[in-house]
Amino acid sequence: MKIAITGKGGVGKTTLSAVLSNLFAAEGKRVIAVDADPDANLASAFGISIADASKIRPIADMTWLIEERTGAKPGSSGGIFKLNPKVDDIPSEYGYRFDNIVLLATGKSKEAASGCYCPENVFLRRLLKHLVAERDEVVVVDMEAGIEHLTRGTAEAVDAFIVVVEPGQRSIQTATTIKEMAKGLGVKNVLVVANKIRDKKDISFIKNSIGDMRLIGHISFSNAVLEADMHGESPYKNSPETVSEIKKIKESIEKILNDIQY
Repeated sequence: MKIAITGKGGVGKTTLSAVLSNLFAAEGKRVIAVDADPDANLASAFGISIADASKIRPIADMTWLIEERTGAKPGSSGGIFKLNPKVDDIPSEYGYRFDNIVLLATGKSKEAASGCYCPENVFLRRLLKHLVAERDEVVVVDMEAGIEHLTRGTAEAVDAFIVVVEPGQRSIQTATTIKEMAKGLGVKNVLVVANKIRDKKDISFIKNSIGDMRLIGHISFSNAVLEADMHGESPYKNSPETVSEIKKIKESIEKILNDIQY
């Protein structure tokens, strides 16, 4: 299963990404968790210590590796370089391993952010496509608030494209924008998870605001998640209620994909 999770900054997509990864790993599945948000926080959501997290170097920062694989120096544009560089060894060579999970941080260069056709941009896109379209592990991608770095082929290979929203107009506006961008890349179904829910009114607001996007579950506002974040601990180990709610979301995803398949 390949899952991409996005949404406005601060809505809780990283918590969802981490707990989903933990749930799949607890079933004995091999999981690759990808932190594709430049504001990398996924390690913290797994409860990885600051000291260990500092050793997880973003792929975009490995200029020597990108130059070796593409044949061009990062930061350069134009010229000649490989458009299909070798990336299949990246998870095993540069991932952080724990509990049946491999954590990768992609990072994002300034040049890649601007959409230029440069070596690092090509390398990161090729890596993401490889992870989503060519691997047999469960892959969970914690994305930034947008999908500009996805190619059509990568987006089409994603099994579940999830937008996390919270009760608020800005979050809904971001979700609507993401939906239109995803549609342009061939994503047929954009699923919504509501987070930081306080009561039924919050759920009603979101249901009435997301149009034809499908709400597949919600996560209640949780002080335990806040406490876990403050102490650099994992919500998976410190917030049983959140884990229970995300387990239901996982079951909804699996049911939707099973219905599509059959």
